Amino acid sequence: MESTSDTDQRLTELEIKASYSEDLLEQLNMALYRQQLQIDALLQELKQMRQQQSYSSGGTPRNLRDELPPHY
Repeated sequence: MESTSDTDQRLTELEIKASYSEDLLEQLNMALYRQQLQIDALLQELKQMRQQQSYSSGGTPRNLRDELPPHY
């Protein structure tokens, strides 16, 4: 009878550990999902900034001498 009780206790402990592991896995999945959303948003923003830069420069490469302050 004692081995059955010991087995039940071990089984209960394993079920508790499995439950914690599933919860942790779900939390990690959600964190990964949120990070991917942030990465996608940042990539979209970077793409828009690059387009704005190419439109503002008129498609021509910038000359660094044009960017010097007037007192030089």
